[in-house]
Amino acid sequence: MSDNTWHEVAAQSAVSEDEPIRVYVDKDEIAIFNIGGEFFATGNICTHAMASMHDGIQEGEIIECPLHDGKFNIKTGEALCPPVSEPLPTYEVKVEDGKIFVKV
Repeated sequence: MSDNTWHEVAAQSAVSEDEPIRVYVDKDEIAIFNIGGEFFATGNICTHAMASMHDGIQEGEIIECPLHDGKFNIKTGEALCPPVSEPLPTYEVKVEDGKIFVKV
């Protein structure tokens, strides 16, 4: 992790519901999710294999890895089914003036 400060990563309008995006904060690759107008951030790389979570299928609070079908809870990062067992890192998110900020 970086310096534990807020970083502007995207416009609120850039993240449609159930259509996550990938952003970078320094070397950290982060997925941004919109769940009913509330925004969440997790690590973008699956903890099981090198797959980008923003390319997965989002259904509500669940993101499915595009590579091996493992599922994670977006809000908590919890690994929900095999083959994933390690949680995704999660990050604090805030929205100000239409901009999304992530604490990294």
